[in-house]
Amino acid sequence: MAKMGRPRLFDRDEAVRQAMYLFWQYGYESTSLALLKANLGNGITAPSFYAAFGSKEALFEEVVDCYLSTYGQVNDCLWDDSLNPREATELALRRSVKMQTEQGHPSGCLIALSVNTCSPGHEHICRILEARRTRTRAGFLKCVRRAIDLGELVADTDARALAMYLHSFEIGLSTEARDGATGKELDASVSFAMKAWDAHRLLSVN
Repeated sequence: MAKMGRPRLFDRDEAVRQAMYLFWQYGYESTSLALLKANLGNGITAPSFYAAFGSKEALFEEVVDCYLSTYGQVNDCLWDDSLNPREATELALRRSVKMQTEQGHPSGCLIALSVNTCSPGHEHICRILEARRTRTRAGFLKCVRRAIDLGELVADTDARALAMYLHSFEIGLSTEARDGATGKELDASVSFAMKAWDAHRLLSVN
């Protein structure tokens, strides 16, 4: 009769969640195996870590999926055609502010803050993060183009430039939040950012 392996002594789903907070706080490279082992549950060893997750890189991929299915949902409204394009855009930014400054988890956005934490030896991690940022940028672009098609923005609006501006602003929220900016301060900045949208919208009715 085959000998059964040793039972896992930690909750795998909870371990992924705790790993998410570590990567979010410290970045991919600074989150060491020792740090992961010390925080993912009682009894986890290097062999049990690799048996459960395969590698640190594979764990990070799971962490990104976990983040996007929870905190990262703030941008899902960009793809909701039942919302007015401007409403969807502003909602994404204000939800992002709320999420990035609320208590109970690291400040900022895991995807945005991980931009500068990958050295040339971790190209695969860089591609994962780039793909997520590209999708969010595409969401802003979708809203801008939809607004142009609906006649809510002037026809000659530079859709890509406006979308990139909005996406860059959202990424910048992470740095401000990590530096201690409050939700109230960042929420006020969203109002200023939306003036870039309204400048084109106002032209269309004058």
